[in-house]
Amino acid sequence: MMRTTVLRAALLASGLCVLGSAKAGILAVLVTDESGQPLTDAVVQLKSPLAANAVKSGKEQNIIQREKTFLPAVTVITAGTSITFPNEDTVRHHVYSFSPAKKFELKLYAGTPAAPVVFDKPGLVVLGCNIHDHMIAWVHVVNTPYFGKTDAQGKLTLGNVPKGTYQMETWHQRVPSNAAPTRQTVNLGDADTQAQVTLKGLLPS
Repeated sequence: MMRTTVLRAALLASGLCVLGSAKAGILAVLVTDESGQPLTDAVVQLKSPLAANAVKSGKEQNIIQREKTFLPAVTVITAGTSITFPNEDTVRHHVYSFSPAKKFELKLYAGTPAAPVVFDKPGLVVLGCNIHDHMIAWVHVVNTPYFGKTDAQGKLTLGNVPKGTYQMETWHQRVPSNAAPTRQTVNLGDADTQAQVTLKGLLPS
């Protein structure tokens, strides 16, 4: 009886330790350019082995073609998530990508394609239209559940992130394609954490 009581106490203590280590934190990020101006639609993701193990495919997304423009211009999804490409214009579009993370082609069409496109590999996917060269959009496929885009003030808040050490990776559409990713280490604990990222060498807007 004594051994059973001790075992139960040990299991309870172990469970409490696990729950304690799983406490979540909040990360507030500000992303600016070299002059201090806020960057809208900067993609921020927190990467770690545990984050990679926790990632799941997300809800199907839409990238609309309207007035010969992709909307939204920047989309962030987890690997395995599908996207549909409704064409709301009166002209047909030919959507494609030659990016290593996802090569695909939706030949000239109107309306909505019958099948969505599944983005199953992490990486940056650049979208174009074979008919309208000015049309461009970006799909950032991530391998973490902790990600988001900055608002018009260059700010993003990531909540419910388990305590721990992460590599924070930041990207913006004005980053040159041959530039190395901007990374920094962040440590999330019990208190809210703040981080500021300055992206350098950006292309003109």
